[in-house]
Amino acid sequence: MADKTLDTKGLNCPLPILKVKKAIQDVPVGGTLEVLATDPAAIQDFQAFCRQTRHELIEQAEVAGTYRFLIRRTA
Repeated sequence: MADKTLDTKGLNCPLPILKVKKAIQDVPVGGTLEVLATDPAAIQDFQAFCRQTRHELIEQAEVAGTYRFLIRRTA
């Protein structure tokens, strides 16, 4: 169970990333943010975001056109 869920379905790059940057600040360090997205570019975007910010991409999955990411806040 994530500490917070962010629904970015229907939004295209760069909006999901911008919303995640803001939302992850509300998650405690060590906590998780679940992100739901429909933009296929989100896969590469969130992988790059986690590399750059050093947050941990714990999980990513796709079900019926909806992408789910679980990101652990590291700092």
